[in-house]
Amino acid sequence: MTSRQRWTGLAVLVLAVTVVALDATVLSLAIPSISETLRPSGTQLLWIGDSYSFVLAGLLVSMGALSDRIGRKKLLLCGSAAFGAASLLAAYAPGPGWLILARALLGVAGATIMPSTLSLIRSLFPDDRERATAIGIWGAAATAGAALGPVVGGLLLEHFWWGSVFLLNIPVLVLLLVLGAWLLPESRDPKPGRWDVLSVALSMVGVIGVVYAVKEAAAHGVARWDVPVAFVLGAAALTAFVRRQLRLETPLLDVRLFRDRRFTAAVTASLISLVGLSGVIFVVSQYLQLVRGYEPLQAGLAELPAFAGSVAGGLLTARIARRFGARGALTASLLAMGLAAGVLGWLEQDTAYLVLAASFLVTGTAEGVVYTLGADLVLSAAPADKAGAASAVSETAYELGTALGIALVGSVVGSIYANGLTVPAGTAPEAAARAGESLGAAVETANGLAPEVARPLLASAQDAFVHGMNSAGLLAGALLIAAAALAWRLLRGLPDAPPAGEPVEAPGRAEQESVGA
Repeated sequence: MTSRQRWTGLAVLVLAVTVVALDATVLSLAIPSISETLRPSGTQLLWIGDSYSFVLAGLLVSMGALSDRIGRKKLLLCGSAAFGAASLLAAYAPGPGWLILARALLGVAGATIMPSTLSLIRSLFPDDRERATAIGIWGAAATAGAALGPVVGGLLLEHFWWGSVFLLNIPVLVLLLVLGAWLLPESRDPKPGRWDVLSVALSMVGVIGVVYAVKEAAAHGVARWDVPVAFVLGAAALTAFVRRQLRLETPLLDVRLFRDRRFTAAVTASLISLVGLSGVIFVVSQYLQLVRGYEPLQAGLAELPAFAGSVAGGLLTARIARRFGARGALTASLLAMGLAAGVLGWLEQDTAYLVLAASFLVTGTAEGVVYTLGADLVLSAAPADKAGAASAVSETAYELGTALGIALVGSVVGSIYANGLTVPAGTAPEAAARAGESLGAAVETANGLAPEVARPLLASAQDAFVHGMNSAGLLAGALLIAAAALAWRLLRGLPDAPPAGEPVEAPGRAEQESVGA
């Protein structure tokens, strides 16, 4: 394969990862519009936000292993077609239940795309230096897509209804299908073994069970019977999954990879960094519109520094890592993210936008470095013929972090909001109950009340929301600083380059097959 063919193929993979990453955040600015149109409950609103990432996280490992078996290009193209069909269903969802289902189906399709893109990069670029540059571009596209989501969503919502944020996917996916079929080589594990269905079920039940328990515990405490039951069921499924992988001759996920501290540090950093980033985006998008009164496009543009920073961080990762080492670059980036997220702990309704812009810029830049460097460390630690399964672990951490961020941060904000809301005397019980569900519901309720009741209700709702956002910012900051300390410890004494003997210097069997395809 010529150099031109490799870089053109990378452009197609960048297109794919941008669409999936953008879809994780493009909905954030549409939440107020969805609240007004579909009238979801507070719990349904959180599920609309995170059902995509929950399902995506639960299936990524399974789909990564499947791509190693049936072919990464084949799975990428099939998943892209399914992603387009699910986008149509989401755009025209008649109610909150349908929208949650459509977002879950988008997660299933997205799970086939993400690991395929990263593992195909390994096949396309066997040379270490070229691969590092390619992963930098790929990482910039992924983080930029997530950061660009609110901007694109704001632009569309300025002129169209909320469903337009999903229709945006269709022309891009058509282009991806045409160019991908033409330009991408096929690549697979030459000795994949069987695809263990029981392992697939255990991994999905485990991930979704634990995440559901965390989400509901943050929102309602552990008094409800379903929270401990879901947690125990999820933990048991994950334990059984790990034990089964250790027994299988060809495991769905080689859990022994976690013996490599580079691999563990990269996965942990990606997971926790996305908890902070996705939670911040979910909350701040509502803050800008419903507290500060920004129009959707204004709110999207206000978050633009995060997009610019993520692009710069992804593209500069290789240079930063060579200058400061993987340990220094990863630790410093996590620490910077933690401090930037902690700024939310001191925001008020009228805080100067410059403070927000600086926080967005630092957060985006640091996330670009963490995501790209984490992906490179994961690929370096894994054998070449298991690239799909290994990159799926990296992507699982990314999507699980996104789901946990929305669930945890969103639930904390929602709980503090509900407890801090003061309903003025004379408010009807139905209106008071509706206003207590979310800030968007309170704004909608206030619009239908007399001014002397609406003004104090809206002021109390905005104040309660900001208080919840302050607590969430401090929580996210603390998690990221803890992740920085953990990464510093795990990477202590390790070389920045992969140890000699690992299959990264020359094409492995999977790469040789892909080049000959």
